[in-house]
Amino acid sequence: MGDLDNFFYPKSVAVIGASNNPSKVGHSLIRNLKKFKGKVYPVNLKEKSIQGLKAYKSVLDIKGNIDLAVFAIPEPAVYNSLEECGKKGIKNIILITSGFAEVGNVKGQNKLINIYKKYNMRVLGPNNFGTMNPYINLDTSFAKSPPEKGNIALISQSGALWVYISQLSLNNFGFSVFASLGNMIDVDFADIVEFLNKDKNTKAIVCYIETLKNGRKFMKICKNSKKPVIAIKAGTSEAGKKAALSHTGSLAGEIEIYKAAFRQSNVFLVDTVQEAFDKAQFLTYQKIAGKRTVIITNGGGLGVLETDYSSENKLEVVKLPSKLISSLNKKLSNNWSKNNPIDVVGDASHEKYKEIFEELSKEKSFYDNVIVILSQQGMIDVYKVAEEIVRFRKKSKKSVVCCLVGIGKNIEKTKQLLKKNGIITFFEPERCSKVLKNI
Repeated sequence: MGDLDNFFYPKSVAVIGASNNPSKVGHSLIRNLKKFKGKVYPVNLKEKSIQGLKAYKSVLDIKGNIDLAVFAIPEPAVYNSLEECGKKGIKNIILITSGFAEVGNVKGQNKLINIYKKYNMRVLGPNNFGTMNPYINLDTSFAKSPPEKGNIALISQSGALWVYISQLSLNNFGFSVFASLGNMIDVDFADIVEFLNKDKNTKAIVCYIETLKNGRKFMKICKNSKKPVIAIKAGTSEAGKKAALSHTGSLAGEIEIYKAAFRQSNVFLVDTVQEAFDKAQFLTYQKIAGKRTVIITNGGGLGVLETDYSSENKLEVVKLPSKLISSLNKKLSNNWSKNNPIDVVGDASHEKYKEIFEELSKEKSFYDNVIVILSQQGMIDVYKVAEEIVRFRKKSKKSVVCCLVGIGKNIEKTKQLLKKNGIITFFEPERCSKVLKNI
């Protein structure tokens, strides 16, 4: 077992500062751990039981091994309790407690470092939001909504960001694990990226970064990562840098330095949280193979917009080979744009899409990606078109993204079919080209 495993796969958790008071963080921690498949030990100096569970005055009073200890007590009490965890042999610690370097208490933070090194512990935090693993119902945070199962891992210096992202994810995507880093006195981004490369449930990794403690270590591990790493870099403005310092006690570096480092280590840098998870969903199933892009649309205006968005995102809307144009003229009776974007016009049926996909499957050398824009018109069955898209992707092995415009049961059914087959859909055309943007 690796030294980070118990942050995400513990069999027993002690909550130091567990509480019966609903206004306390320790109350939320116990509430969220009620569904955990392992053992939960509340630790409280005064209470005999916490939310129906037997309470202990100290971790030293608990019989048996404890894999993980979560701290939700005031800063002055942390040091002695951390010493007790060391004596108990607890090797994994989550320090939710704040009041250290982020508020200028560097002396206290250095004291923590001395204690965890003395007992050879691994520490997440302090000033931390916890960890989550929906596969074993582990939630050591004080969030209200648990994550859905999925294949995306989130590593974040901000815990509160989880509240926003968990809402963004509803009915869209799920998580393998979540980890909040806080002030990073020990465990950092590189450590968890390395751990996640061995995690069977993780297919893509998203990082919310204010600063990197050890840039060279991060670059090395990401460069060797078998799983895609997507980064949201905060603190790029002068005001943002000051906010980062007061948030986690970290100095945010110059963005150009980070951009260069990310390019060298194959990290995808994105501008927004939405873009990060769009790309993570895409990379869970497909790869970004190149810039050469074919756009297929049944709406001319949407095709023009997608061409502009593709150009903005450094994609090449490629010229169609004369042989392909000739073949499509015969198949489509000249009723199409004869250009890229391939505009099949508004009255197109699923049969037109089928003919195009068949020809593109034969002519595979001139393009890398296909963006399909599908507007729900009265003459078209979008579900049947989706079936053709799925067949095309399986046959061609090309990267495929779909802009699906419309509402109703058939649209939702179509989205599910495409998602099941590793093809993500967007309502907004600009998100299609952004998700295909390279490093």
